[in-house]
Amino acid sequence: MKKTPSGTAVGVEDPYEHAGVCDHATGDGKCRYAFEFPEQDPEFAAERRAEEFRCPVADGDWAWADCPHYRCRQRDRECARCGLEERRRAHEDARPLLEEHHLAYDSDEDVGHEITVYLCRWCHAKVHDSWARVDDDVNPDPEALATAEDRRSSEQSELAFESAAERFDADGSDE
Repeated sequence: MKKTPSGTAVGVEDPYEHAGVCDHATGDGKCRYAFEFPEQDPEFAAERRAEEFRCPVADGDWAWADCPHYRCRQRDRECARCGLEERRRAHEDARPLLEEHHLAYDSDEDVGHEITVYLCRWCHAKVHDSWARVDDDVNPDPEALATAEDRRSSEQSELAFESAAERFDADGSDE
């Protein structure tokens, strides 16, 4: 199993099996990286510019692992392992339910790409602290469900309609 630079497991053998389309690829098969950051890799940018910024992976010439600037960060706001959905509380600094988990690091010598998924903090701990895998078929941890349900209940109570008659006594003072 792949390891982090500090030696803990990342929960996968091959990060590319869990990676999707490059963050720099546009919907029409162009390389946004070469267009927006040509100073970062002038040779790469010149090659892409000569081919009208065509992404070689989108055309089937390369695999994602072949591209020197491939990056894939998951955008789904649910745990890739147990499916727990994020529930954020507005105007609060409560700890998020989901954390970004690196399957590969851009400093990793044998991969060289940033590939991330979201894991709930309970699954994240299990992946790093044991032999748990990102692709395990598991249900959310009971504590995770309780925390998510508490947040959902808070959202529901904020959305509830309460008339002025219910909020104030007949004399106009708060109950």
